[in-house]
Amino acid sequence: MNTQDLITSGIPESYLLGLASPEEQELVQQKMLDNPELAAYMANLENHVLSYFDANAVSPPQDVREIVHLRSRKGNSQKRKHVFNRIPKQENYSKGPYLEVEVSDTYIKVHKYWRPAFITVFILSKIFLIAGLYFYFKSSSQEQELFRLKSQIQQIK
Repeated sequence: MNTQDLITSGIPESYLLGLASPEEQELVQQKMLDNPELAAYMANLENHVLSYFDANAVSPPQDVREIVHLRSRKGNSQKRKHVFNRIPKQENYSKGPYLEVEVSDTYIKVHKYWRPAFITVFILSKIFLIAGLYFYFKSSSQEQELFRLKSQIQQIK
């Protein structure tokens, strides 16, 4: 692979961002040692990316800055929120550009309990609706019965 093909393939950019595979990293490092044109291109690319990041950087809000400052004083004694564990590959998976990870986070577990809670509330609302309709019609029939009895008493007098 010549230098121009390597540059147009996008491998130097992925190498610079740390997204290249070990084979690609080795290829770029070897080509940089052999070819000063590629080394100059990589230095220029790195300067360009750093200037882009510096130009488009946004400072965080004051509250976030204070929280980060307080956490940096505490050190790394706190537990990390997200821990990603790689799942061993199985033969039946197709080889693709995706990495399979297993997340150990309580966010998914909390949202798993919303479904039974919603079903319970839905069933209870239907029970109370049926009970309300039953007592409404029962009181309506009792009012009619009371009206009928009053009219009978009026006829007797």
